[in-house]
Amino acid sequence: QVQLVESGGGLVQPGGSLRLSCAASTSIFVEVMGWYRQAPGKQRELVASITRSGTGAYVDSVKGRFTISRDNAKTTVYLQMNSLKPEDTAVYYCNTAQGGWAWGQGTQVTVSS
Repeated sequence: QVQLVESGGGLVQPGGSLRLSCAASTSIFVEVMGWYRQAPGKQRELVASITRSGTGAYVDSVKGRFTISRDNAKTTVYLQMNSLKPEDTAVYYCNTAQGGWAWGQGTQVTVSS
């Protein structure tokens, strides 16, 4: 079973930045990978995805502020988050773009002054 380990979350002030990492226990080369988030009382949503060749796609709410990247050799996916807003507060997870692997524990991101 594939294991996903997310890290890099924390408490940050509005306007701040964080870089999240997701390490997979298997090759991610063939997969379209994604970052998801789940805010309290809300459903988990896919906020960014990246193809094998490195093309990213984003939901409108994070476009221009978040950047997804990947290192296939390190089986790691990253999410650079800039200009953070309170509404970005959530637990962030990575998975394939179809959510086909077992979910990791996620990493908490809290944006608050």
